[in-house]
Amino acid sequence: MSRNPHWLLLQETQSMLSRLEQVQPFSVHEVMVPAALPTQEAFKAIESHVEGTKRTLRASVNSFLRFLRSSAGLAMSHAMIQKKYVWLRLQFNNMLSTYDIFSDVLTQRSEASTGVWLAGLDRLAASALDLDGQYFKPPPVVCYLDRGIGAAIRRARTRLPGGKQNPVAIIRVPRERMIGSGIISSLFHEVGHQASALLNLVPSISPVLKAMQSKGGPESPAWQLWDRWLSEIISDLWSVAKGGLVSTAGLMNVVSLPRVFVFRITPDDPHPMPWLRVILSAHIGNSLYPHHGWRQLEQLWMKSYPPDGFASPLLSRLLQTMPAFVSIVLHHRPYSLRGNSLGNVLSATGHDPGRLTEIFHRCMGHFATCNMKPATAFAAIGQARLYNQIMASHESAVLALMLRKWAIG
Repeated sequence: MSRNPHWLLLQETQSMLSRLEQVQPFSVHEVMVPAALPTQEAFKAIESHVEGTKRTLRASVNSFLRFLRSSAGLAMSHAMIQKKYVWLRLQFNNMLSTYDIFSDVLTQRSEASTGVWLAGLDRLAASALDLDGQYFKPPPVVCYLDRGIGAAIRRARTRLPGGKQNPVAIIRVPRERMIGSGIISSLFHEVGHQASALLNLVPSISPVLKAMQSKGGPESPAWQLWDRWLSEIISDLWSVAKGGLVSTAGLMNVVSLPRVFVFRITPDDPHPMPWLRVILSAHIGNSLYPHHGWRQLEQLWMKSYPPDGFASPLLSRLLQTMPAFVSIVLHHRPYSLRGNSLGNVLSATGHDPGRLTEIFHRCMGHFATCNMKPATAFAAIGQARLYNQIMASHESAVLALMLRKWAIG
């Protein structure tokens, strides 16, 4: 073995270059049926990002190899060269981490049935992100399945490992949510995070809530919590606007936990306490789309988790300030909405229970050929199941057919 430290780093760097060349475009090694492909825009963005990162890293590796062989490199101390090598190796590992993120999205699509479902979910998520009025340019959205009970999003235009911007929104969907229309509560919530960032909603609304805190008095701690929870609440608002009653019903299922957790307020948790979160979702829904269904869901939740023994002065303050908080959010007019209120823009989605019932009856029996947006179809079919107008088994079969239809295009 050579005792020359330059020689050792030269060999390690050459090995790195060989490994880099093994990173192939997804289009030449991922096998999937055409219907399972992400949208052309999403796939092109992913391939372009990976190839661009690979090209930049290859240039850095070759530059370092030339330096090692140069007189300047041979004259430099091993400690300084090691520092350069470690930085290059970190860039290499960041590139592989980014590649693995996209690989998680695409590899599952080689499973024919799962892949087609995921492609259908891509279209469903894109439909939920769409907003009439062209207030923003929506990024491509891709979905994948993972274990666990919670969905998550890696938003577009946020930093990937290494610092480059993510070209697509990546939504992780828990496998246990792949049951009927209940998925839209989680999926649309994550879409809401992307929409909120595109519209800059949290930085716009938060100062109003901080002003309420600054007034002091017994309600100040409640306003502090509303501000802390704002990001998650706006995402729940988006989910309700796009999913209607099904969103709140799905949320009830997600946060159905042992009572001690349902009533727990965790100071550092960005999510509202589960019990209050459902009540708030129903209140938001009724404010957007007035209908007796929201009260029915709230009553069902109260019967499932009566607050006996868990009532507290803080919870009482939160319930007292909830109407004012919801009013502030819905009547807020951020610059991004060009003077329109958030509530008016979202309610224009038209997913009020009455309209969804009308759509269901109009398209009943031929949803696959009925012309409507994917988000509208899921909301209408899910609401029909809530009102026992369609059996859960039939609902799953119809929605599977719809996902397949959207995937095929």
